[in-house]
Amino acid sequence: MARRAENPDVGWPARPDTSLALNRMGTFDWDLDSGRMYLDPTALEVLDLRPDEYDGTPDGLRSRFAPGEEARLDTRVAQAIKDGRSHYGAYVRSRRRDGSPSWTHIQGHILRDPSGRSYRVIGILRDAAHDPDEPGAAGEEIEGRRRMTGVVERTTAILAHARTVNDVTDILKDPQALGHLGAVSVMLGVVDGGRIHLVAEGQLGSYVPEIEYTRIDAQLPMSEAVRTMQSVYLVSREEFQQRYPDLWPYIEPLSVRSGVYLPLIAQGRPIGTLGLLYTRDGEFTAEERNLLMALGSGVAQSLQRAILFEQEHDLAEGLQRAMLPRRIPDVPGARIAVRYRSARMGRDIGGDWYDVIPLGEGRVGVMIGDVEGHDTDAAAVMGQLRIVMRAYIVEGHTPGTAMARASAFLRDLETERFATCTYAELDLTTGMLRMVRAGHLDPVVRRGDGSVHRIQVAGGLPLGLPPREQTGTGSGYPVTSLELHPGDTLLLCTDGLIDRPGAADQESGMRELMAAVHSGPIDVEELADVLCDLVGDSGGGDDMAMLVLRRRGTPTARGGGPLEQRLEPGDTKAPALARHLIRAAVAAWGARHRADEIELAADELMTNALVHTDGGGHVSMRLTAQGRIRIEVEDSSSALPRRREAGDWAVSGRGLMLVDRLADEWGVEPRGGGKCVWCEFALAAPEDAG
Repeated sequence: MARRAENPDVGWPARPDTSLALNRMGTFDWDLDSGRMYLDPTALEVLDLRPDEYDGTPDGLRSRFAPGEEARLDTRVAQAIKDGRSHYGAYVRSRRRDGSPSWTHIQGHILRDPSGRSYRVIGILRDAAHDPDEPGAAGEEIEGRRRMTGVVERTTAILAHARTVNDVTDILKDPQALGHLGAVSVMLGVVDGGRIHLVAEGQLGSYVPEIEYTRIDAQLPMSEAVRTMQSVYLVSREEFQQRYPDLWPYIEPLSVRSGVYLPLIAQGRPIGTLGLLYTRDGEFTAEERNLLMALGSGVAQSLQRAILFEQEHDLAEGLQRAMLPRRIPDVPGARIAVRYRSARMGRDIGGDWYDVIPLGEGRVGVMIGDVEGHDTDAAAVMGQLRIVMRAYIVEGHTPGTAMARASAFLRDLETERFATCTYAELDLTTGMLRMVRAGHLDPVVRRGDGSVHRIQVAGGLPLGLPPREQTGTGSGYPVTSLELHPGDTLLLCTDGLIDRPGAADQESGMRELMAAVHSGPIDVEELADVLCDLVGDSGGGDDMAMLVLRRRGTPTARGGGPLEQRLEPGDTKAPALARHLIRAAVAAWGARHRADEIELAADELMTNALVHTDGGGHVSMRLTAQGRIRIEVEDSSSALPRRREAGDWAVSGRGLMLVDRLADEWGVEPRGGGKCVWCEFALAAPEDAG
């Protein structure tokens, strides 16, 4: 049943055509994965079965087939699947409720997934009691008429599920389909303005002087069928020569002796024409003309659906392309690759997006997201979210604040949709990576030594949902920090990359993804292609967006992991705990000789955040790739600190002066609605340490 998602227009069960039911032709729909088989009421009537007698499986038909017929039919189906054919047909001996013998004619169309695996059969069955008891025993005329009727019925049923113009042409050119009409060549032309565009040409491979396009006002049978909206029947070679002298030079070398050109009319206007050429001559009987008209009607309806479907697909695809970034900027210090793949067709596009935002001073922001739904509205919401998220980030808001504001923006749109998103901000100078997640997949990191890790990023609610009640002053989207070393690779993706049809959850897809990342190439473009191929091989049923970032440089030994501590107003234990952790980390990193200086500088920065701002702050310390200890204290105040000289008896004003004297370097960075004050210490002992 999972495969059904790959053909969303073919619902379960396939809808029977009314004209089939009126002619006592029933339909069946057989799911090969689950073994379920649906029979419509007409099919049950043909087999003389009551609904309560049928259990919905092929075994339920056993009582209506003569001994040995079920095995013969199974062999016919298995052979068609093995040979890669799309159709099969068979006459089987059946018996009615009272035991009297009968014949049933069965024809099926085999559906396959992108990998070629057969998963479903849709077809028709009819009462063949009035056909010859042994197929082939009738005269040539009766046998030909029977084949023609069956092919028209089957082709009409199959065409009902065609989604594109290519689907229609493939069905018409299938030698197992219209070739059984006795036609030696099949041609399909589509009206394009004042011309007819030849989109399919079968077997004999010749049609008109202009091979691809002909004028509607030309003296040619296809053009006449479109102009008059009447079928053109040609019953002899002489008639070809007399009525269409421009076409005759192309017909004369062929074995063609008759032909028919059917106008394809939809909603009262011609949209194309179908031509069939035969090696026999003579008039077309009334029964043959009726069957051909029925065929033309079915082809016209399918062709119109396919044309509209492709137009809507082009519109939706163009909209999505317009909503995504036109190009990815070059970022010094990083290699970035992006991919987007749509696994659906028509209007069923998704709201997946990605973005890359240069932030200056060696920093870059990368983003991935997915809006709920698969339609043009989802794509439109995606474009608005991407732009507004980008604007908040460029304004200088912290990752958590930008995410919270984007969520409020989506709620204000009142679209009743939600979105998931992950945003990561990377300082390419220090390697510090700060990430925030809104209901999205965790990112994956491949280290320079080849190890692959799924990063557990603290997450908030998906964008657009009402926020939870909070006791603190946070944004609701906490920030997770880690260090991305030279040679490390960050992967952000949407769930289309790990969804696997039939899987109970996403874990199997995530394991497969991490294995592919581990064994994949180092180059980000090549790695992105490998991961896209992974989705193609497994036949994912959703859109997919992916962003791969690799920090340039040769992989080196990892520095110390970050130390983080939240500072709440009135919490006297947090600064003391932070000082203890800082001293322990400094000793572990081999800078015991500077422990007092580092602890004092950190204490001054923490005190300033608690005393001079509202809402507390956040302290972090890490060992950079340049071999320095870096301390950062963030707070929610946008007022920048300044160093001032304190009087002899003043009790404050010396904090930043101490930091300036103790640290090798310090500074202030605006962070949206707040700021970050930082200082750095070299691990090597200063020359005057004695």
